[in-house]
Amino acid sequence: MARTGPAPRTGTTTDRQGDDAVTVLILAGERDPTADRMVRELARRGTAVLRCDTAWFPDSVDLDARFRGGCWEGRLRVRDRVVDLAALHAVWYRSPGAFAFPAGLDATERHWAMTEARLGLGGVLSALPLRWVNHPARQADATKPLQLTVAARYGLAVADTLITNTAAAVREFASGQQTVAKALGAPSVVETAGRMTAFTHRLDAADLADLRGVEITLHQFQHWVPKAYEARVIVVGNDDGARLFTAGIHAGTAETHVDWRTSYSDLAYSRPALPDHVASGLVRFCGAFGLAYTAFDFVITSDGEWVFLEGNAGGQFGWIEDAIGAPITAALADLLTQPAPETIPAAAALPFEQRCPNGHHRGWAGPRPRERTSR
Repeated sequence: MARTGPAPRTGTTTDRQGDDAVTVLILAGERDPTADRMVRELARRGTAVLRCDTAWFPDSVDLDARFRGGCWEGRLRVRDRVVDLAALHAVWYRSPGAFAFPAGLDATERHWAMTEARLGLGGVLSALPLRWVNHPARQADATKPLQLTVAARYGLAVADTLITNTAAAVREFASGQQTVAKALGAPSVVETAGRMTAFTHRLDAADLADLRGVEITLHQFQHWVPKAYEARVIVVGNDDGARLFTAGIHAGTAETHVDWRTSYSDLAYSRPALPDHVASGLVRFCGAFGLAYTAFDFVITSDGEWVFLEGNAGGQFGWIEDAIGAPITAALADLLTQPAPETIPAAAALPFEQRCPNGHHRGWAGPRPRERTSR
């Protein structure tokens, strides 16, 4: 399967380019137009790029890593590229695919192989002093319930929210209040009939009368916030040098008014001014989670209040970049080529299994569905 974008500095030789050279590792799906943009931008700057989809492991990816002298050394092969681990400078973590093991493995063998590969590849990369955008452990920390807590702590308005698996709680919460149901995780799932997306759904009387199945698992409900329009705010960085890009999203249909992801062709865009307290709160939010990049979604009410919905540390930005002419790819490239940390990032210092007790850490496990336009 051919890549969409160019891969600079390809070849069969090992990349050992001296102390001043940097190689940015891009972990992304094979067909990811946003990752293609970054490859082209880094190539334009003369920065070496190693692009890898973890779905290529073990068929087209090898790792040889040895610990000695207090640090890890070795090489990473991706298809016809071989890069010295010492040459790696930064990692841009997108949504790489699940490891693809031989079909002959049974369920037990596959689980074992998946766990070992996750802890091996993820563990070695985490043990290197690299700049991460973003480290998957940090992304995993940013659960929806914790996001709401942190957003409120930093002065952002947050919609009233319920997480439950009891019908009685849903009916009480929705009594006298328009309410929506929203996914806690990725809204896209793959079934035998194909890919299905769980869009935000506005509950009506029929829904509240028949809540069968709600007891099976936990669900997220929020009070509906009357909106003039919505906005996506892209934050690159998490300190005083952070760059913020704001796009107003204006729905053109009743369906997109509830969830703008239902039809991108029915949307219009603007560049509203971001209130100072919102900008400050978002940068502090990113700093609290150790996230170098996050896409935030807001509802803006008719009286101008900005209400926080959620942040997505892997949220899409390519179409926003085109719609408002914002240099988001360039800002991310600036971040990826900044000096790497001299020590191992704090997020990487914790074992992966402590970050995800069920053994399926996002990014180093699978399978899981990919989102084309995650929210």
